Amino acid sequence: RGLRSLYGFNPFYFGGHSLGEYSALVAAGAMPLEEALRITQIRGQLMQKASPVGHGAMAAVISDDLDLEKLDDAIKGLPMDIANINSTRQVVLSGQSVAMPEIEKRLKEMAKESDGFRFVPLNVSAPFHSRFMETVKDSFKDTLTKLSKKLTPSNAGRVTSNFSGIFHTDSKKEILDRLVSQLSGTVQWKKNMHTLAARADLIYEVGPGRPLRDFFKTIGVTCSSITTLQSARRLFEPTGPVGVSEAG
Repeated sequence: RGLRSLYGFNPFYFGGHSLGEYSALVAAGAMPLEEALRITQIRGQLMQKASPVGHGAMAAVISDDLDLEKLDDAIKGLPMDIANINSTRQVVLSGQSVAMPEIEKRLKEMAKESDGFRFVPLNVSAPFHSRFMETVKDSFKDTLTKLSKKLTPSNAGRVTSNFSGIFHTDSKKEILDRLVSQLSGTVQWKKNMHTLAARADLIYEVGPGRPLRDFFKTIGVTCSSITTLQSARRLFEPTGPVGVSEAG
């Protein structure tokens, strides 16, 4: 809203990673901010209740030559799921903490030295986007149904769905179903990026950090980050590009 007020910034397409999907829905005018805040607060509480503290864990798997089929084979038989497909070289695993040492061992045995393989445990309190979130999906669906009365489905069609990897439809039921499925499903961020890049001429990442910029680089797409007012000035005041018509 600040960028719109100051510079006439008017993106047409939107995407957000995990919790950021709600930010994208608000920015697109599909969901009022007040409802989004209440929904995400309850969402966080439910996801935390789904798994006892200390029982869940997540880790990023980073490799220059990331093979999803081999990764999927490596986690078979373990209480572990693919939580995020972030880019061509980063996937996040999520599941029970007791399985982390074994999956790290398996992946290290599979990795080649030339792949730049890394296994990075994440500082999280629950196994988000995994089967262990299934127990709270019904409660979250009830929350969404009650708090989404002011949803504008036609605007959601400009926002990518983490669950499907493509744009939301204008069906309220489908939008809510995908948001519920996102709790325990894989965040298809790589597909989200391709979906946005196929429509947008320019892509901007708006927020306090720039993690998504590097993900876009892996698919050969330039993403400019707006993290501060100063960075916005550099982009939109006379010395920078103006008249942006499309952005993700």
